[in-house]
Amino acid sequence: MALARRRVGGHLIVYDLATSRRLARFGHETSGPEQIVRRFLSAAGLRFRNQNRDLPGSPDLANRSKKWAVFVHGCYWHHHAGCRRATVPVRNRVFWLAKFLDNRRRDRRVVSRLEAEGFTVAVVWECEMAKPRILGQRLSKVIRAARRRV
Repeated sequence: MALARRRVGGHLIVYDLATSRRLARFGHETSGPEQIVRRFLSAAGLRFRNQNRDLPGSPDLANRSKKWAVFVHGCYWHHHAGCRRATVPVRNRVFWLAKFLDNRRRDRRVVSRLEAEGFTVAVVWECEMAKPRILGQRLSKVIRAARRRV
């Protein structure tokens, strides 16, 4: 097993190269939760794009003219606080804790940048897909913002 070393947040992290290569192969794919959010917004009459690499953080869905963006976060990768899906692997625990912390910091920074540019931003969590009422509450501020900017 080939191991590599890297410094993350002042900690020396040892990680498995095979695992690193395997995880690097994951690209951006349209997830099931993202499809649910798309259907919800389409049913509300909102138009959006899902290719948003030019916006900070590459939101999953956005409308530039109405200035709104939606991020659909996986509970594991974005480490949703208090969610049972936000587990930490036992192996290489220090690495994963640092990675999840970096992900959360990046998420906060990206939302702040978009809001500074005048966007209304909603973050929807994977675990909320099974609860239509909560999903509707999360997306209501985007829907209101889109209708205000007509």
